[in-house]
Amino acid sequence: MKNLIKKNPVISILRNTPDSDLPNYANSLYEGGLRSFEVSFSAENAVSQLKWMKQNMPEDTIIGAGTILTEKEAALAVEAGADFLLSPSTNLEVLSYCAKNKIPFLPGVNTPTDVSICLQYGFNTLKLFPAGDLPIGYIKSLRGPFPNTEYVAVGGISPQNTPNYLQAGFIGVGIGSSLVNKKLFQEKNWPQITRDIHTFMSTLRKDNLL
Repeated sequence: MKNLIKKNPVISILRNTPDSDLPNYANSLYEGGLRSFEVSFSAENAVSQLKWMKQNMPEDTIIGAGTILTEKEAALAVEAGADFLLSPSTNLEVLSYCAKNKIPFLPGVNTPTDVSICLQYGFNTLKLFPAGDLPIGYIKSLRGPFPNTEYVAVGGISPQNTPNYLQAGFIGVGIGSSLVNKKLFQEKNWPQITRDIHTFMSTLRKDNLL
């Protein structure tokens, strides 16, 4: 999981994207430079959207299933072709399922106890959630007693504050609703969304954060 994140540090979180907009939106993000996506299983159409992306997006696209809260959801996501799974929590049945089946998994943590549980199941690349509600230096507090852990910041992350998190030591970020301008999405201005994402990714590369 660590290598997957380091290769693609910015994860685009797709949640409640209308089916009719998915092809244009996903491709506009891809053309802007994003390669890693998370389809949130909090939406009813998550399975069908994940399948569509696996079948239609370019081969170098990495597609994960997020908000996985149960073993049943984990199995559905894997069956649909998910390359990795994410959860906002340390659900024991999901941790056990992913460990047993050697599925790349990014479990959500918030406390030292959460980190300890994940390590017991063999997971040391973790999703700090909700990162935006915690001091950005909190990662140092966690890595003190757990030096072999790595973190991806999710929750409250935007293109504007992404550099701060990467500079603080996070190996990646997950960005949801703040990834693109809402008005541009409503207007279906896919070319401008592509340009904005390209600018965002280019700035990260210029600053040696990718």
